[in-house]
Amino acid sequence: MSETSRDYDLIVVGSGAAGLSAAVTAAHHGLKVCVVEKDEVIGGATAWSGGWMWVPRNTLAQRAGIHEDIDTVRTYLRHELGDRYDATRIDAFLEAAPQMVSFFEAHTALQFADGNTIADIHGDTPGAGTGGRSVIAAPYDGRALGDTIHKLRRTMPETAFLGMPIQAGPDLMAFLTCTRSLRSALHVGRRVGLHLWDLARHGHAMQLVNGVALIGRLVKSAVDLGVDLRVSSPARRLLIDDGQVRGVIVETNDAEVTLKARRGVVLAAGGFPNDEQRRKQLFPRTPTGREHWALPPESANGDGLTLGESAGGQVDTSLYSPVAWAPVSRVPYPDGHEGHFPHIIDRGKPGVIGVLANGQRFVNEAHGYYDYVDAMLKAVPDGEEVASWLVCTHRFQRRYGLGITRPAPVPFRHWIRKGYLKTGRTLEALAEQCGIDPQGLRHTVDEYNVHARQGEDPAFGRGSTPYNRKQGDPAHRPNPCVAPLDEGPFYAVKVVPGSFATFAGLKTNHHAQVLDAANIPIPGLYAAGTDMGSIMGGYYPAGGINLGPAMTFGYITGLHVAGQR
Repeated sequence: MSETSRDYDLIVVGSGAAGLSAAVTAAHHGLKVCVVEKDEVIGGATAWSGGWMWVPRNTLAQRAGIHEDIDTVRTYLRHELGDRYDATRIDAFLEAAPQMVSFFEAHTALQFADGNTIADIHGDTPGAGTGGRSVIAAPYDGRALGDTIHKLRRTMPETAFLGMPIQAGPDLMAFLTCTRSLRSALHVGRRVGLHLWDLARHGHAMQLVNGVALIGRLVKSAVDLGVDLRVSSPARRLLIDDGQVRGVIVETNDAEVTLKARRGVVLAAGGFPNDEQRRKQLFPRTPTGREHWALPPESANGDGLTLGESAGGQVDTSLYSPVAWAPVSRVPYPDGHEGHFPHIIDRGKPGVIGVLANGQRFVNEAHGYYDYVDAMLKAVPDGEEVASWLVCTHRFQRRYGLGITRPAPVPFRHWIRKGYLKTGRTLEALAEQCGIDPQGLRHTVDEYNVHARQGEDPAFGRGSTPYNRKQGDPAHRPNPCVAPLDEGPFYAVKVVPGSFATFAGLKTNHHAQVLDAANIPIPGLYAAGTDMGSIMGGYYPAGGINLGPAMTFGYITGLHVAGQR
């Protein structure tokens, strides 16, 4: 006989970082917890992410001797967020974030590695950090999960190599320099050899890094604490009794199942990046809802927001931006489907520029990924397609790769045949292939090269901030972000607006409780991750400002439900 009903203390809708953080925290404090996931696999968009978390004043930085006052961080956020600075929720985040790291380090399988050399994006803003505010899940051996490894979402194919995730930092640098360094070649050979062995023996990548390592460690923690993890179980309706949320009804292969929650329900279903109707309503320059290329899995399509609204919750649309922009290129595959490559690393390397259809630059390409798309949206005239082109030399492509085209020794010319990578012996020939104004491109490159030969970029200031320089090539002098484009053949990839996540979410208080139209908490209903309106007000001041608050407010939620906060 199929199951029809089950009782829990807490039910979490969604299995990304926010949901699993809430589940693990609550379970550690003695609650009976269930996580329901719509997809067949666990991890949501987190598993496809770089995995970095912005966690100011974290314990790893403190152990490394990096100590800063909370007011310094507040200063940075006040300047970055302006009149959208929410002091109550910002304070809740800044106070709880280092506690979250300490809790997971002490009591769970989640261990961290530091990002002590990673700077905030806008280094000229008062209070900007030059390091010590970022952490990432430490690499994880997937064998520790046993058969549960097969329930994890695999790494995003566009950012993996043969299905193997590569972590930003020394790991990635080894792959970029494997043809120029024996040490790098040995590292890459070992990584690839072990990965191929794992695929042959287990059918799955086992060297977990980035977002999938974060999910793997959280899943291990949840399993150890007895959390009920249910996949292929979309939440269809909330159970509401006398104004209080008391559970959810989920759909299974057999029938609908009623899951009752004595303490509450957490909505952490991943926001609405793939909800065309909400995109049409909220996104700029998106008149049909289809002029956008979201990176999260297709299942992240607004379910949590819809559930929250059904209980009286309100979606906050007052943010500067409703979406966490990311520049993406559309990747054609032989079976006819399209992938989306996020241009995070390549834009800051020396020897590439971004131009519009008129051939002109419009932004400091080494700035943040959000900044690149924000500038593109503002620079492209109304009525024209919002798009740009990343243009580079042959030397750049072979040294760093461009988009999904990998650096040497990986072959890349099949991407030219597929139309993804455009090429020309001259800039004018390349412009003709791309639909760029040839004279505009020639003038832009000639003017750029005059200064680039001295490592300078007076037009946009590439390489002028610690964040810029971190995105560049430390071996390139005098400016790690600037080199001329002075020798063909040339290559280009078309870049369009995409996103890592959405910012517009349910209004909540500092306990992550969902608020009604009168700003009163709805009993028994919480939201975290991107189902919760971003505490950053629709801005992007630092890498990891999605996952850091997601983990922290998941932790806050777990404590509040358990009566610990």
